[in-house]
Amino acid sequence: MAIFPRPSGPRAAWTDLKAFWRQQERHKILFALLSILMPMLIVTGFYVDSKPDKPRETITYINSWPASRPDAEIEKQNIADQKILDAKREAKRREYQKLADQLGIE
Repeated sequence: MAIFPRPSGPRAAWTDLKAFWRQQERHKILFALLSILMPMLIVTGFYVDSKPDKPRETITYINSWPASRPDAEIEKQNIADQKILDAKREAKRREYQKLADQLGIE
């Protein structure tokens, strides 16, 4: 069973389409091509954007201490680490405060 009716075929349909386009004015053809091109660009953009990026390699540094480490040394290290963390947080807070002052946010 043929897809097209008996008197027509792909070659006849292509000829009819070319004859139809020749009868149209140029601006109609231009707008028809633009109306086909815009959805194609959008779909292509979604296709390109859907490809995932390769994950970057992450390096994790882990400290190793002896099992005989005394509690006083652990507390001393925790206090030093907390001071570093507090300094980073304070620097970040000052950055946000500076930005808020520039933007007039209270």
